[in-house]
Amino acid sequence: MTFSWVRRRPGGTVATSALHQAQAQFDGAARALGLSEAEAEVLRAPRRELHLRFSVRLDDGAMRVLSGFSILHNDVLGPAKGGLRFHPQESADRVRALAMGRTWQAAALDLPLGGCAGGVICDPHGFSERELAAICRAWVRAAQASLGARRLVLGPELMAGERELQWALDEHERLVGRHEPGAFSGKGLGLGGSRGHAEATGYGLVYVLREALRDAGLSPGAVRASVQGFGSVARHAIALFAQLGGTVSCVASWDQAAGCARAYTKPGGVQLAELAPIADRYGGIDPAAAAARGYAVLPGEAWLEQEVEVLVPAALEGQLRADNVGRVHPAVRFLLEGASGALETDAATQLAARGVRELPELIAGAGAMLCGYFEQVQGEINHAWELDEVLGRLDLKLTEAYQNIGALAERRGLGLREAALLLATERVAAACRSRRWV
Repeated sequence: MTFSWVRRRPGGTVATSALHQAQAQFDGAARALGLSEAEAEVLRAPRRELHLRFSVRLDDGAMRVLSGFSILHNDVLGPAKGGLRFHPQESADRVRALAMGRTWQAAALDLPLGGCAGGVICDPHGFSERELAAICRAWVRAAQASLGARRLVLGPELMAGERELQWALDEHERLVGRHEPGAFSGKGLGLGGSRGHAEATGYGLVYVLREALRDAGLSPGAVRASVQGFGSVARHAIALFAQLGGTVSCVASWDQAAGCARAYTKPGGVQLAELAPIADRYGGIDPAAAAARGYAVLPGEAWLEQEVEVLVPAALEGQLRADNVGRVHPAVRFLLEGASGALETDAATQLAARGVRELPELIAGAGAMLCGYFEQVQGEINHAWELDEVLGRLDLKLTEAYQNIGALAERRGLGLREAALLLATERVAAACRSRRWV
């Protein structure tokens, strides 16, 4: 059964929309900076793409041919960093948009990294563990020419976690004939991973939200949130938000068996200890088990309609659009973007007109990018940091980025997304000029 939060719309797919949105946002930054036509052309499209076809043998002996991508958007600042995704609706346009976003994210955080992304067109729900391992290894063999710690480094993304990245690393090291733990991030500690990688993106969202609430004169204990998604990012965000005193009123997740999304609410708020044991590895909550624990089981988009101060889309892109943003409750004051491209431009404009402050994934969702960088640094010095040090550095770096980009936004009369993109584009363009790429 197809896994999808998104609906097809007249005029194109969500993937195409995500790429067009990413390029349109860049075009605005390029105009504001006065980039030349050549400079804009270099930065608007990927530097290198691999479109892959590879075969794997299934448990029943049959061969299955799959497609995938390895896309490097820009590496002028350093080795490209991004995520590896598994999804039945994956496409080149979607991976291009994600790779482009990672370029700007690294530059906005002033990291010596570029941007990339990888993807496989498949639904992991339909494969055994052995088959998934074979898919990971086959993708690595097909993409081998693009991979490496000094070239293109991928970490966990949608439906590809620590397990999948460890299989990928093992295959890569087998092919190159040496240990190269920096070739993939998000691995277990025994394979050169970093403490804190599982927490990084979810905790990072809450660190940025904490700063935005402070600017508004609020504390986490005074606000409620509604979260779309129940994967690793959402769960860790919920956990830290609860530690700070916040209440999560609603969680939405994908019901694979029914082929639809569902939302879950309970008086007093969502409790991780109740829902985590009844969720699968991809974040799908068992609705019958949730109902038995006292949760109301609602249609998937009910998460938008909750009377809360914070909305957190942490599933897929294209989740808040012109056709559903009107369902957002008037109480909402912050949109904390936990998935790249979750908030479409038209919806962002409408929310801004209502006074809702957007905390874009470009900053708020940068925890994985940062922790992947920390993992590379620890590998280079051959020394593992303790969890408190990793999370402390993560908090410091994201807080600094939020404050610096927020100050730029205030000076220029921009939103956080526009200010971050302007700063990132300027840094990348300057580096391209220094290398005489343009």
